Amino acid sequence: MSETASVKQQGTAAFYGQAVASFGVAMGSVALGIFFLDADGWVRGFLAIGVLYLVTSCFTLAKVIRDRQEAGQLVSRVDQARLEKILAEHDPFQKL
Repeated sequence: MSETASVKQQGTAAFYGQAVASFGVAMGSVALGIFFLDADGWVRGFLAIGVLYLVTSCFTLAKVIRDRQEAGQLVSRVDQARLEKILAEHDPFQKL
């Protein structure tokens, strides 16, 4: 297998920190907005449950997309290994 196929891509610590901070700011802003909303408690509760459902759905979707991508990379690596094996065993100068 080639060296580039075995390298695992990973985001930087700064990108991770920015993503966590962005998520925290967004959730905090929405929570404060719902808390200070001029509406009955059941309306604020409904909005809070809706936001929590949306957030959990986003996490699930991101995980499913990541899992499908990783599965595709694994199949691609297996196919690449098979191709490299066939090419290594092939002798173009062999007489038929």
